[in-house]
Parts: sequence; structure tokens; C-alpha cells
Amino acid sequence: MTTVVFLAGLIVALILGLRLRYPLPANAVRRGSRRMPISGRTALGARVLALMHHHPRRSGVHPLGDGREALAARVRLARAAEESLDLQYYIWKADTTGWLLLDELRAAAARGVRVRLLLDDNGVRGLDDVMSALDGLENVEVRLFNPYVLRRPRPLNYLFDFLRLNRRMHNKAMTADGAVTILGGRNIGDGYFAYGPGVHIFDFDVLAAGPAAEEAACTFDHYWASASAYPVARILKAGHPSGLDRLHAAAETARETLQGQDYVEAIRASAVVADLWEEEPALEWTRVTLYSDDPAKGTGVLADEKLLITTLSALLERARHSVDVTSAYFVPGPLGSRRLRGLAERGVRTRVLTNSLESTNVVSVHSAYMGYRTALLSAGVSLYELRAHPVFPHERLMRHALAGSTASLHAKTFVMDGERVFIGSFNFDPRSARLNTEMGFLIESPRLAGLLSRTLDLPATTYALSQSRPGRLTWRTRDGDGNEVLWHHEPNTRLINRLRTRVLRLLPMEWML
Repeated sequence: MTTVVFLAGLIVALILGLRLRYPLPANAVRRGSRRMPISGRTALGARVLALMHHHPRRSGVHPLGDGREALAARVRLARAAEESLDLQYYIWKADTTGWLLLDELRAAAARGVRVRLLLDDNGVRGLDDVMSALDGLENVEVRLFNPYVLRRPRPLNYLFDFLRLNRRMHNKAMTADGAVTILGGRNIGDGYFAYGPGVHIFDFDVLAAGPAAEEAACTFDHYWASASAYPVARILKAGHPSGLDRLHAAAETARETLQGQDYVEAIRASAVVADLWEEEPALEWTRVTLYSDDPAKGTGVLADEKLLITTLSALLERARHSVDVTSAYFVPGPLGSRRLRGLAERGVRTRVLTNSLESTNVVSVHSAYMGYRTALLSAGVSLYELRAHPVFPHERLMRHALAGSTASLHAKTFVMDGERVFIGSFNFDPRSARLNTEMGFLIESPRLAGLLSRTLDLPATTYALSQSRPGRLTWRTRDGDGNEVLWHHEPNTRLINRLRTRVLRLLPMEWML
């Protein structure tokens, strides 16, 4: 007993010592800045204002399902900016596409564009020197959301600051000149843009012009000024002259590599942004509303009625005929499961697409999701799981997005009644509901609704789940010849992996997933 008390005291002393040694810096006084409103002073602003004149109280939207097009749109948007670029992302990887986009931000700042970059500190590992160097440039300011004070080894931070660090900024948005924004589920990294070998991720963004972009710019201001957004100079050591050299070298290598993969040509040929100057741009003008968590969610001080999940739940409750949910990480929880079952039981066709065990990159999430499948199926909810090696359909959206050697789902959308679509960063899981900040657009568009719903009608890319008898699941798919294939356990997985998911289900961690 004495030994146990001694060890407990030692652990408490260690935690308190680390907390005193690595306190968060003061964050009350920061350099103020606000969004630059849409204006005729810039080419983007002038063009969008002219289009808004013909489409009052509407926003122009264009879907970005193809990874290459999504990357090209971001590069072209960065190059078109004249006054401001505001970006917030959960993950920014130090890989080919990550280096390319960072260098585009550097180039924009060099020509006088004000660049504000807000990154969640959980997703920018290996970039400390580059972040510090960029922050030192004229026209660039970098802030980190809920930063790790102890840079190495990062896991030690959880010993003395777990509750704060468990809350992350999961938002993904990029806005140029207050006029055009790209918002959705994609982080910055090769897999999200279908680049290179390995896992290619099915994800979805939307480019929006007009009032929707103005809303995104206002939301960025709230996050930029929030208590959880720390100037990078207060977290990292100042003066990393090698950071710019590293960025320059990595960006040059990225361009050469991208050239070999035809990405530079894809960027050059992309019409997504350039099309704005056509007489009839390929934009759908419709009602768009931005919904977002208050950044105070990052501190844990936010009432339930102000959470995004409360708003989204109310929207789903109003569905009359159909609901199609796409969620990379799907753990509905008891309340969410009850709501989805309620929809199905009152005659609303309710379908859910998520990752299979073979395609997921977070096995613990899949283990928690497993516990809800039987009840959902019994109530009439249709469940589909993405195949890791799909047979590519003629459907362009999925064919290009999943053109890698392995596929994984990362999109976060839902479609209601074939008329309205929510596209954003929100997963139907406890982490998105209670811990992470999230955002997304609600778009009134039967055309876009049809595009997204068709991804659930592709039997060669998914497994359709059913019950052969109560509690006994069957996975149904099609092979390349169109023949039906049945599985009676998690498809294409080893016994050890299936056993691991069952062990993980025993751990009390669903609230963090």
C-alpha cells in the first residue's frame, strides 16, 4: 500500500512539474486583423460581385469530387488572390502536395497578398521550422490551434494537459479575397488529392462564390481571434532561416515530381477558377448556409444548444422522404442511433455509407461502429461499407477519387429528400459531436444531391450489409463481371484483425472517437 501511494504521489508530482515547466503562453494580446470584404478592387471580387448582381441572395457552387481537380482549384485560387488568403486546416502534411501549396502561399505573400494560416497543431508534425520561417515573412501570419507547448516528445503533453489537447480544430477551408472559398472534408496531403501510390481517399469539397464565401471569411475571423489560436512565434523558437531553404528545395522537388504525374498540367488546364470569367460560369447559383461550431468549443466551454450537432440533428429530423449519410468515421452513439432508427421507422429511406474494416485507417472507430450495426439494420436503416479495392464504375466521381491501389473514405456529407446537401468536416461520431470544432455548407441543390446519392448505388464499390438471421451479418458486393459475392465476416480481413476489433470494443473509449 505504501508503495502504491508513493508511486501515485510520484506521478502526480511529475504531472504538476511538467505543467509548471511547460505552461501555455499568454494569449490575451495579439495583433488584430479582420477579413477583407469582397471588393471590386480585385479581379475575383469584381467578377463575383457582377455575378451576384444577376443572382441576388444566392451563392455560386461547384462540386470538387476529383482529387486532382481539388488540388488544381486550390493552386489556381491562391494564384488568383490579390488582397487576402485565409486558410484553416486540421492536417497539413509535409509531402508533395503539401509542399506545393505551402510554396503557393509564400509566392502569394511575396506579391503583396495578406496570408493568414490557422492550423490545428495536431496535424502539422515535422513543419515547425517552416511554420516559423513563413511567419517571419512580410504579409504572412501563422497561428496554431490548441498547440502542444512541449514540442518533443509530443505525447508527454497529454500527461499534464489532456483535456485541452483532446479538443481539436477539424475545420477545412480556404478563402481568397473574401469572394471565393473552398470548403469540405479534405485536409492537405497527397492521399486527399489522389496523388502517388498507396491509399487514395474518397473525399469531397465544394467551391463557393459570393455570400457563402463571405460567411466563410467571417467564420475564419472568429477562429482567428479565438482564445485557442496562438501566434506561432509564442510556441516555436523564433528564427528558423533553414525553414525557407527547406521549403524552397521541397517545393522544387514537388513540382518536378508532379510534372511526372501530369499534375502541373492538370493545374494549368483546370477551369474551375478560370471559368469564373466565362460568360456563363459552370456554377450553380442557389441558397447556401454555413453552419459552424463556435471556436469556444476548443476550450470545452460551450452549451449543448450551441453545438453544431444540435443544429444538424434538427435538420435531419425534418427529413420527409430520404436521408443519405456519408461519414468516414461513423459512431452514432445511443442518441444518434435512436434518431436514425426513428427516421427509418417512420418511413424515411435512411442509408449510411462508411468505411469497412479493410478500408478504415482508424480500427478503434470501426470497433465502436460494429456495436450499432444490428440495431440499425433491424430498424430498416441501410448500411454500406466502402471496399478497399473497388471495381471502378463509370461514375466519374468515384472512379477518379479512388484510383489508387487502396481506397479509403474520408468524405462527410448528408443528403436530405434529394434536395438539400450538407458538405463539410463533420463525422457522425462523438468526437465531431462533442470534442472537435466542425463546419460545413448546407446547399439547396437537387443536382448535387443526386450526384452524392449515386455513390450509394454502386454495388461494385461497396459492401451492402444485411442480416441472414438476427445478429448474423452478411456483406454483399459485385465482382468485375457483375456476379454477386457474399461474405459472412468482415470482408478481406484476417482473423487477427477481427479479433482486435472485438478486444477494442471492450475498452471505454467511445466518447473520444
